[in-house]
Amino acid sequence: MIPPHGGRLINRILKNSEVDRVLSESSEFPQFLIDDQRATVAKNISFGVYSPLEGFMGNSDLINVLNFGRLENDLPWTIPIVLDVEENQIQNLSPGDQVILKKKSSNIPLALMTIEEIYKYNKKEFAQKVYSTLDPSHPGVNKVKSMKDCLIGGKINLLKEEPSPFPKYDLKPKETRVLFKSKGWRSIVGFQTRNPPHLGHEYIQKIALTFIDGLFINPVIGRKKIGDFSDEAIIKSYEVLLEHYYLKENAILSVFETEMRYAGPKEAIYHAIARKNFGCTHIIIGRDHAGVGNFYHPYAAHKIFDDYYDLGIHPLFLKSFYRCRKCRAIVNEKICPHGSEHHINFSGTEIRELFIAGTRPSPDLMRPEVVKVILEDPHPFVE
Repeated sequence: MIPPHGGRLINRILKNSEVDRVLSESSEFPQFLIDDQRATVAKNISFGVYSPLEGFMGNSDLINVLNFGRLENDLPWTIPIVLDVEENQIQNLSPGDQVILKKKSSNIPLALMTIEEIYKYNKKEFAQKVYSTLDPSHPGVNKVKSMKDCLIGGKINLLKEEPSPFPKYDLKPKETRVLFKSKGWRSIVGFQTRNPPHLGHEYIQKIALTFIDGLFINPVIGRKKIGDFSDEAIIKSYEVLLEHYYLKENAILSVFETEMRYAGPKEAIYHAIARKNFGCTHIIIGRDHAGVGNFYHPYAAHKIFDDYYDLGIHPLFLKSFYRCRKCRAIVNEKICPHGSEHHINFSGTEIRELFIAGTRPSPDLMRPEVVKVILEDPHPFVE
């Protein structure tokens, strides 16, 4: 089994006796309200999805991630995992103090954090170095602008796990690793997605399965931009696809709870690290992975892996693929000799537009069973 990132699967879950003690003394701790996205980050840290992180990043790790795409110890890492707070919240706090993180929407204590560092940061530098732009139309840049002015770094311990919206598919890295081993899989390919599957997705997944033992379909569940497909539509569509078109012993569906950052190449590395922690040996990196608009070159997420020879998970690079009318098959640019006039392209944007217009995508684009469950969903898009 592939080792976790950094060599050790992190577990920051307090024992029940310790949880009871902390909750009984909760009035003695300062309390910070965090949004749903930060609550998900705390969960991912605690269950080892973000191994080797044991908490929110301090200043040295943040600087190294922004400038070099690595943690202070030189381990690959590209997306800052930070906790932002208002300056007035930390006026009476110092390193060594402990605070309880509570989910704002439910007021439930989620984690106990030991503060190691309190520091300020430059939002423009943060946005530019993560997203390679300061254009406010980029959803990630816009998110950084709304962040609070100070950051606190320190280890956390989970007090309570918030239930997943899809508990059946909420597998932790410890569980996926046991599952892969029980199936006898020595090679596992992860598939990152934020869309329902069209035939092009199925094509690249099954190409990978021809020489890899198991497929780990791992859609992102969490905040996305308006107009993206909803979490429910994505899960339902994969359920029906797996039921009718996959061998059950070769494919697993499990969710990755995280917000989409639309950071293009840097998010591709982040996605690869998380799948490595789940136990994947390979990850599919397609065209414009985690991109948005025209902010990144279509194959920028391929090129960035040249800088990460030590990542420890193998990327499978797949370029443009389409249905060729003359080949009568789904093909790619390396195997099809015919001109573009014969090609039917798989465009997520165009498929969304068809659904919005109430038009059924052609069976040349998407399985009829998948189309049916999306059309039956009363709210298939993020609003």
